[in-house]
Amino acid sequence: MNILTIDIETCPNTVYSWGLFKQNISINQIIEPSKMICWAAKKYGEKEVIFGAEWERKDYLKRLWKLLDWADVVIGYNHDKFDMPRIDGEFLRNGFTPPSPYQTVDLLKTVRKLGFVSNKLDYASQQLEIGAKVEHAGFQLWVDVEHRKAKALAMMEKYNRQDVVLTEKLYDQLLPWIKTHPNRNLFCFDDENLTCYKCGSSDVIRKGYRYTNAGVYKRYLCKSCGAWQKGKHAEKTAELRQ
Repeated sequence: MNILTIDIETCPNTVYSWGLFKQNISINQIIEPSKMICWAAKKYGEKEVIFGAEWERKDYLKRLWKLLDWADVVIGYNHDKFDMPRIDGEFLRNGFTPPSPYQTVDLLKTVRKLGFVSNKLDYASQQLEIGAKVEHAGFQLWVDVEHRKAKALAMMEKYNRQDVVLTEKLYDQLLPWIKTHPNRNLFCFDDENLTCYKCGSSDVIRKGYRYTNAGVYKRYLCKSCGAWQKGKHAEKTAELRQ
């Protein structure tokens, strides 16, 4: 399974506005709409964090398209609502067809179910002691990037790369808690040669049974990531129990 962790950064909208509080901005007040300015991505299990930016190379969208075309699963933080729609919009506006289909795992959805005081990536990462986001000058960083200031461009790249590193580390921590994780063993699951459907480890032990409305299944625990799973074949069907 090809797993890709991804994060993008966008520039703010530039608009005309009559005030500063509770403004309704119409489309004819837009001077320049928001757009993706850079992205960072990491193939799971590899050390390299790949970076692409509009100010760096003209083919930065093509490189991102190839990575998504390679991926079976894309990991991110709030990327189902933000990153992926923005990326698809950029592809469409620049004449790309969709990359090959992939599944997504949005870690924000899992964090929201774990009772953290804040659901921000930075807070969750620090609570789990896996690192922190890169500190920067706030909104001024995006302004300076728009003006192509060298220090700001370098800081934005560092910030973007670190978000991907944090997201992958958080993925490893949350793995056994992700209830909708894609099944690694979907086409090769075998009770006799069992591996974990989440992390792919073969360090899986038999531990009790799982009872469903359809039948009784052997239950397994992955000693590597802590995930639970059931066997493929029912030990006893509902019909036999009647």
